Amino acid sequence: MGTRLSSSTLYAHLWGTPETDAIFDEPAMVQSWLDILVALARAQAALGIVPPAAAEAIAAGARVEALDLGFVAEQTRLTSHSTLGLIRGLQQVLPPDVREHVYVGATVQDVTDTWFGTVLRDVGAIVHRDLLAVEDLLLGLATEHRDTVMAGRTHGQPGSPVTFGFKVASWADEVRRHLDRLAGGRERWGVGQLAGAVGALAFFGADGPELRRRFCAGVGLADPGISWLTSRDRIAEFGGVLAMVCGTLARIGVEVYELARPEIGELTEPAAAGAVSSITMPHKRNPEIGEHLDTLARLARSSSAVLLEGMVAGHERDGRAWKAEWIALPEICQLTAAALHLARGLLAGLEVHPEAMAATLDRFGGLGSERVLAGLAGRLGKHRAQQVMHEVLREDGTDLAAGLVGRGLATAQEVRAWGTGAAVDGAAAMVDTVVARARSARADER
Repeated sequence: MGTRLSSSTLYAHLWGTPETDAIFDEPAMVQSWLDILVALARAQAALGIVPPAAAEAIAAGARVEALDLGFVAEQTRLTSHSTLGLIRGLQQVLPPDVREHVYVGATVQDVTDTWFGTVLRDVGAIVHRDLLAVEDLLLGLATEHRDTVMAGRTHGQPGSPVTFGFKVASWADEVRRHLDRLAGGRERWGVGQLAGAVGALAFFGADGPELRRRFCAGVGLADPGISWLTSRDRIAEFGGVLAMVCGTLARIGVEVYELARPEIGELTEPAAAGAVSSITMPHKRNPEIGEHLDTLARLARSSSAVLLEGMVAGHERDGRAWKAEWIALPEICQLTAAALHLARGLLAGLEVHPEAMAATLDRFGGLGSERVLAGLAGRLGKHRAQQVMHEVLREDGTDLAAGLVGRGLATAQEVRAWGTGAAVDGAAAMVDTVVARARSARADER
């Protein structure tokens, strides 16, 4: 069992996914670091810095299952160095004549920052894939409920009518912008690091830039062109995008959470067989998914803030910045993966109740005051009409139609016509715009 709830046997499923576990679990991480050392040795062999046979021997021995991880941990503590334990552990399983060719001229950050480059590439691909799935579900809901009229709400109170499709299209449009951000950042984020002591690659002399190019290609990353030891904007930007993704998913979750209240009852979360909301109040069906999406987003924002702090780093190397990322970056990646998994399940099984939406409108008289204001404004001017309606509804406390008729400002038939006019035509048209725009973008991405 892990020492934190997020990595425990009982609760890990709430904070990550098996797919991202396969990236961040210690054996997987160590293997990634070993793969990076292999790529370094092979790039160095191509330039005659180490013997080709040594590079291949390193490749053969650099397997996490071959290492004594207890010894690696002991040496890490003994040396107070982040990767020297790993180097010594790898040297243990290599022939004596190969050991001096491990990790030549490299530093901790060359390994860990290059690993970060692979993390940003691989997690970015997972997030992009799952966001596409979320978008597809949202586009389907928006289309299905294009004309499902419901109460629009401002400050938590019923306002004017909208359609449920309009609400969902707003979510979908936001998701599309996140997809654009991920696509736009891909080339910036997926870079390796080979910098040496202060970033100047002095150990390798004139071969440094070419070695870095070959090394980065060996791990499937782009060459950054310049060392980025204290330039942490890539990590901060990636974390910011993931926090925004979680924010959007939380916005969806909170909306479901609110509209699932029994006294509203316009939406209901899917309920898995065997799920129990309360062990003391069996009648309850808690909106657990929407609630947890908000929890995940809060934690993602906190991790994103740590990554942003890393941009303030000193001189050519500063352990305060990048070592904090060792905790915050895996955390936000895991949280985002969990949020996307939950959101897909929520949207795939979301229960929409148009009859409850219609009942809310009926309860509040159709919520046509905005359209009545528009009709009356044509007669009195907008600001005068607004004042009159305020007086009728707030000060007189009378029925709107009766109040306007009593003041001789309109007939009952006119008020009814204004209030039942085309209140949601614009909302439905915007659904069409969002869906068409997203479908076109998705077709171009294939």
